[in-house]
Amino acid sequence: MRLPHLSEGEQADPTDFPPAHRALTEPNGLLAVGGDLSLARMIAAYQRGIFPWFGVGDPILWWCPDPRTVLTPEQFHLAKSLKKWRRQSRYRITVNQAFADVVAGCAAPRAEQDGTWIVPEMFAVFVALHQAGLGYSVEVWDKNQLVGGLFGAKFGRVAFGESMFSRAPNASKCALAAILVDQCWGALDFMDCQFTTCHLLSMGAQEWSRSYFLHRLTKSLGRTN
Repeated sequence: MRLPHLSEGEQADPTDFPPAHRALTEPNGLLAVGGDLSLARMIAAYQRGIFPWFGVGDPILWWCPDPRTVLTPEQFHLAKSLKKWRRQSRYRITVNQAFADVVAGCAAPRAEQDGTWIVPEMFAVFVALHQAGLGYSVEVWDKNQLVGGLFGAKFGRVAFGESMFSRAPNASKCALAAILVDQCWGALDFMDCQFTTCHLLSMGAQEWSRSYFLHRLTKSLGRTN
């Protein structure tokens, strides 16, 4: 199957994505190629349940996998040991106080990864989303040192979790708990986590079919309170 190529340039329509159900089965969820990473296109993509993911030197690739991994406040699970640890922790949690630093922390090299998907173009559009009031970050501090955090975008009652990092024990889990338990960034219906990992499943993540995810996304974005 030939992938649709999105338009780019000043005359490009940022909403010209093909229907999400046309995404490939293998690789799972690959929907389209090309286009640009303008703020308008990113907003249109999020609202359609689509996200970009590609490596250095690759064309822009757009995805909508099936199933879709989500976390809900009701199903989010913290082990008893971690709940106790949170109460006794000296970590300090903030919101939107160091957005670029959190993205940089997520983009930093990791032992288990070869390179990063947060290429300079992605970094720039995430900052643009933040400046537009749509990007968020949760920072975890040990005294004045940033030891973990996560970032993403939020539309209405839906958070899109893009990436998280941890330089100290349980730091990224504390950032997730701040959003889903403490609701530090407002009430949520769910958080989109895109792909499944064992780490997410251990915290209560669910796998929704693509059709159900898109249904819930549309419903949540239509809510006004």
